[in-house]
Amino acid sequence: MTPTPHLAWLFDIDGTLLLTEGASRQAFTLALSERCGIDDDLKAIRFDGRTEPLILADILAHHHLTFGDGDEARFWNAVFVHMRTLLVPPRGHLLPGVPEVIERVAAEPAWVMGLLTGNMTEMASIKLARFGLADRFRFGVFGEQASDRNALARLVVAQVARDFDLPPERCVVVGDTEHDVACARAAGAHAVAVATGSCSRAVLEAEKPDLLLDDLSDVGPLIEWARGLG
Repeated sequence: MTPTPHLAWLFDIDGTLLLTEGASRQAFTLALSERCGIDDDLKAIRFDGRTEPLILADILAHHHLTFGDGDEARFWNAVFVHMRTLLVPPRGHLLPGVPEVIERVAAEPAWVMGLLTGNMTEMASIKLARFGLADRFRFGVFGEQASDRNALARLVVAQVARDFDLPPERCVVVGDTEHDVACARAAGAHAVAVATGSCSRAVLEAEKPDLLLDDLSDVGPLIEWARGLG
């Protein structure tokens, strides 16, 4: 008999579970050139910690562009096509400790794992499949489902409440930017910050997460902290 879940883990993808070594930005760059005829390396656009629809909105605003009927769908399709081509071995890697953390969390019968990511659903699928993680998460929310990361966090916490009868304080958001900590707070969840992305430990510490780690390589303290939540 499966135990009733009493803790939900909500993992960010980029900078938390894995790095694509610039493949995401390159896929957007190639799509922009292909669909809009604009060459821009997009170095002026912040990608980390933000939803992909907001990233696209920044790109359009930067270049004073608007999409007509069907243009946005065609743009996203170009991004996904390029990402599938770009994110192949040896490019990209899982971050330290990620396989072990996933195995340890999965081994706890009353814990469930989901995703809280700004990636579009298809983009998340491409990345997770590349690293053999496609079947490790029971649920998730994705970039196209809400206007910003705080709204995404509220959405997934509501989903957890509906599907597992868990309140927000039984949810743990794991992410690598200040936006991940902020969205956890906005949704009433706990925040675990890992300094494996673009944000320094000092920046993350200033956000006062419930737990701050250099990376996920030492899984023991993370698991013990989570067990201490009750």
